[in-house]
Amino acid sequence: QVQLVESGGGLVQPGGSLRLSCAASGSIFSINDMGWYRQAPGKERQLVATVTRGGSTNYADSVKGRFTISRDNAKNTVYLQMNSLKPEDTAVYYCNAEVRTPASGRYLAVWGQGTLVTVSS
Repeated sequence: QVQLVESGGGLVQPGGSLRLSCAASGSIFSINDMGWYRQAPGKERQLVATVTRGGSTNYADSVKGRFTISRDNAKNTVYLQMNSLKPEDTAVYYCNAEVRTPASGRYLAVWGQGTLVTVSS
């Protein structure tokens, strides 16, 4: 069984910064893409950013230039550095990873439990 555990959420003022972390643990053979998604109240979950095992990144237009995704393959961990935060960034942020276990012949999507980010003065 594989678990993703997020940390780093909280309350921050507009213009401030936060760094989210997500560590994968359990029976892991390899991890393909990792990413962050967010869901604001009353809205659907949406992509924030993804990073491939090789380090290629993809961002939602709304966060380009403000957020940076990175990963440490040795630690099975993905990060999201969020700068110049805006009230509209308020949401529950979810970590996602495509994980292959030793017993599985394919990659499966695994989700974290979510961490709340609130941007407010």
